[in-house]
Amino acid sequence: MSCICQRPGQMDIRRGVVGLATGAGAVYLLYKAIKAGIKCQPPFCSASPICIARECPRPGERAWPQEVPIPQVSGVGGAQGDSSTFLSCLAIERERHGRDSGELRRLLNSLECKQDAYTKSMILHSITRCVYLLESEASTCTNDDITLVGSMLDDKDNSVKIQALNTLKAFSGIRKFRLKIQEHAIKVLELISTIWDSELHIAGLRLLNNFPLPDFVHPQLRRVMPALMEILQSDYILAQVQAIRLLSTLAQKNDLLYDILNCHVHSNFLNLFQSTQPGSLLFEVLVFAERLSEGRSSPHYRAVKWHYNEQSLHEALFGDDSRLADRLLALVIHPEEDVQIQACKVIVSLQCPQDVGIRPSCPPSHSCFNNGE
Repeated sequence: MSCICQRPGQMDIRRGVVGLATGAGAVYLLYKAIKAGIKCQPPFCSASPICIARECPRPGERAWPQEVPIPQVSGVGGAQGDSSTFLSCLAIERERHGRDSGELRRLLNSLECKQDAYTKSMILHSITRCVYLLESEASTCTNDDITLVGSMLDDKDNSVKIQALNTLKAFSGIRKFRLKIQEHAIKVLELISTIWDSELHIAGLRLLNNFPLPDFVHPQLRRVMPALMEILQSDYILAQVQAIRLLSTLAQKNDLLYDILNCHVHSNFLNLFQSTQPGSLLFEVLVFAERLSEGRSSPHYRAVKWHYNEQSLHEALFGDDSRLADRLLALVIHPEEDVQIQACKVIVSLQCPQDVGIRPSCPPSHSCFNNGE
């Protein structure tokens, strides 16, 4: 009987111990979560000017995808970086109180002096950060400052060219400088087509994708089209994405569409449509294919009988022996919804010409999806 009386007490003790252990475990897990969050904060403001400035690679660094954290720089480079960050913070604080820090003007003035390649690269990198972070000071700059930065594109050192391209891109976010920066478009296209450097390709293409290209650069675009197509077929995803974005924009220009479609491509070009490709690249490639399909189906383009070489982009995508249809059907079940939707859009654009609205029905075409497929 005594044993029976003791059981409720023992059960209460056990419940208390279990509750205490559970509570302690929960507190410990919460502590671990907070500690991990402090050590590794996600980029909540990836679109903010500060985050954009942090993404700009320093001289000697490679451009890293947004998913990959930029490694810390130690030694002399780290000291330079810490100093630059400290000065930027001071400049931001002064601007917040309505005072011109003068930091951007000092950097531009120092760029005019004779400097070695590394120093020029560091100055340009700091200017880029200041343009993103100190918008009011950047707006007070002049076209002469843009010309000064543009002159760095003629430097012999590639790292200086890359940093100058990054700086021009930063300034291109300010509307009043866009016309002046457009004057350097031909030079940027020349650099992209004559120097095989992935970092330079990324910096140059990002700049070109940041503003509408004027008509006077179209002749130069025709000359560099093979180089753009080679970058697209390279193995460096960041450069590929930037190249395909530019080509997608150019595909909407009537006077450039044939030059794109007749451009020589590798025999394995359709590998870009494989489901194993990164989703970001696949999506851009599908947008490119849709715009090409719409362009070649437009009444303006179909009014002329065009001839294409056997190894052209047109034959790879829309030729009688093209396997594009198989690739598109495989992408309809891709894990990423954006890719699925874009693949369906390409299929629809291949089925019917763009002027279907003024016709009673879609006429027969050479699409691989006809005949019940």
